[in-house]
Amino acid sequence: MSLRSDDVSHPSWLGKPIDARPLFGPESVSLLDLLRGLRRNEWSRAAVPGWTVRDLATHILGDYHGRLGRSTESHQRANGVGETLEAFIHRVNQEWIDLHADHRPAELIEALELAGTQVARQFEGDDLDATGLAVSWAGVDPAPKWLDIAREFTEYWTHRQQIRHATGQDTDLEFHALSTVLDTFMRALPHTLRHTAAPAGTQLQMVIVEPPVGTWTVTATADRWSLAEEPRGRPTASVMLDAETAWRLCTRGIDPGTALARARISGARQIAEAACQIVSVVH
Repeated sequence: MSLRSDDVSHPSWLGKPIDARPLFGPESVSLLDLLRGLRRNEWSRAAVPGWTVRDLATHILGDYHGRLGRSTESHQRANGVGETLEAFIHRVNQEWIDLHADHRPAELIEALELAGTQVARQFEGDDLDATGLAVSWAGVDPAPKWLDIAREFTEYWTHRQQIRHATGQDTDLEFHALSTVLDTFMRALPHTLRHTAAPAGTQLQMVIVEPPVGTWTVTATADRWSLAEEPRGRPTASVMLDAETAWRLCTRGIDPGTALARARISGARQIAEAACQIVSVVH
């Protein structure tokens, strides 16, 4: 299928825009509350492969500073010659953590509070219809600003859950944030299915339950898979996942095989299995 978009900055096949702007302030508060409640030894617990809780908190601070100080143009020029986007991101992230290795938890919390407030204010004033940074996992470069902003929110939310899990806490299932995160993650479906051939009109539904977050219908068109088409009767294939499995699959906290074992699948299994390869982060 072609990857040509109907509009470079407003590709309709991504579906209805998301407004994540009001969520950054509450997310920052939740992160600060979490970090202030940690015991000293919990800061050194493994959070993600290669990074401790303190490293991950430092990484979030780096993300804040990146959003406050970069433009689309400077971001595009920052990659080294011949360096992939993934390699560039991983390199810069590690360099930031190494540079701030001597920061104490109290210093990190103070810096996170200041920068998080600034980021929330910046996003409040952003135009959702403007052009944003690329979202590689959705296959759009540049992406509409609404997707760029929503993607950024999912990163902060995901990292907070990783810290919660590392310190023995469950996922925060506050519904508004969770539903926004999963709605954003599902925008990867057309890109995920780009190599899956199907007759025009073929539809796959992804249903997220426990809690019942929503249903996304992606349709094969002449050019691409699209989230812009309305559901038409019974889908060719459907995948039902609980919310915990869904977000962890999209962030590769679990692998597709594990997600498939937990999923309820009906209809064309090949299409359903292809949809479960979804990735909504750079990895």
